[in-house]
Amino acid sequence: MKVDGVQHERPELALLLPSLRGGGAERVLMDLALEAAGRGVAVDMVVVNREGAVAHDLGPLVRMVDLERSRVALALPSLVAYLRNQRPRALLTTLEHTNVLAVLAGRLAGRDRPRVVVREANTVSEDLAGAKGRFVRQAMRIAYRAADGVVAVSNGVARSLVNELGLDERRVRVIYNPVLTPRVYAGAAESAPHPWFAAGEPPVVLGVGRLTQQKGFDTLLRAFALVRAALPCRLMLLGEGEQRAELLAMAAELGVGDSFAMPGFSNNPFAYMARCGVFVLSSRWEGLPNVLIQALAVGAMAVATDCPSGPAEVTDGGELAPLVPVDDVEALAAAIRATLEGTGGRRELPPGWRDRYDVEAVTAEYLGLLRGDARTAQ
Repeated sequence: MKVDGVQHERPELALLLPSLRGGGAERVLMDLALEAAGRGVAVDMVVVNREGAVAHDLGPLVRMVDLERSRVALALPSLVAYLRNQRPRALLTTLEHTNVLAVLAGRLAGRDRPRVVVREANTVSEDLAGAKGRFVRQAMRIAYRAADGVVAVSNGVARSLVNELGLDERRVRVIYNPVLTPRVYAGAAESAPHPWFAAGEPPVVLGVGRLTQQKGFDTLLRAFALVRAALPCRLMLLGEGEQRAELLAMAAELGVGDSFAMPGFSNNPFAYMARCGVFVLSSRWEGLPNVLIQALAVGAMAVATDCPSGPAEVTDGGELAPLVPVDDVEALAAAIRATLEGTGGRRELPPGWRDRYDVEAVTAEYLGLLRGDARTAQ
C-alpha cells in the first residue's frame, strides 16, 4: 500500500475506485473529493491501482492511497488493512465490483468500521444482462442490503435497484451527479478547440463518450449519414473505446468519412459542446448522462434517446431537448435535422435546473448522508 499527500490524524471520508482512468464515475468521485476537501473535510482517495491520467487532478488537499493491486478481486486484504489502520469514518464507493468489495471489507474491518455507502450509476437491468450479469446482480443484492446507505444517480436507477435487486425503496436515496463545476464553465469559455468550429464552417454534430455499444454511436453515424445527404454538416465523436475501427469502417461504407472525425479523449469537451451545432446523446442505456447535463448547461442545443435512464429526467420530459426512441435511425436523423435547421437560439434552462447538478449542493447532500444525518439518511 502506498500513501501520498497530506497526512490526516483520521480521515472523515474515504472514496474508493478501481483506478483513475478518467471515466464518468471516476470524475464524479474526484469532484466530490475536491469539493469536500475544500470545505476542510479530511479526505482519502483510495484506488485499487493508480492507473489513469487524472491522478494529478486531485490537488494537494486529497490524500492518495494506492492499494497496489492489479484487480478489484485481489484487493480485499489491502482494503481491510487500510480500514483498520486509518479508520475512516465513512467510505463512499461506486461501480458494482468495488461496491461489493467495500461492503465486505467494511464488515471485516472490525468494531470501529466505517459507515459504507454505495453509489449505483447504471440501470441494473441493462448494464448487467446475461449469465455473468446474473452472478454480479446476486452479489450486489446481498451487498447493497448490507450497506449503510445506497445512492442512485437518478430516479430510473432507483427503480431499477428496487425492481432488479429487491431493495426497499425507502433505503435508496436519489442524489444527482455533481457534474456542474467551475471546471465546466471555464472549459466552455476557452477558444475553439478544432478547425471545424471556426466561423463559416458547417455545423458540427457532436457526441461524447466511450466508443462502446452502450453509447449507440453506430446509430448516430447512420442517422448522420441521412442528415448529411440533406444539408452540409459534420460529425465529431470525442472518446476512445473498442469500436473505433468499426466506426471508421462504417463511416467509409456510408460515404461520410470526409465529414467524420474522432479526435480521441478530451480533458475539455466543454469547449466543443459550447460551439457545436447540436449535441447528441445516442445511448442505449445510461444511469444519468453527465455529458447531456453539461452540454445543456453550457448552452448547446441537444437531442437525446429516451433510454433507461436519465435523459427524460435531465430534459424535463423532453421540454429541454427532443427525445427519440433508442436505435431509431430515422427519428434521430429527423430530430438532428430539425435542430440544425432551426433558428439556432439557445433554449433557456428553467430556474433551479443547474442546482440539481451543482457540485456544492450535491456535495452537501453526500456529506449529510455519509455522516448519517437524520434529515438526509433514509
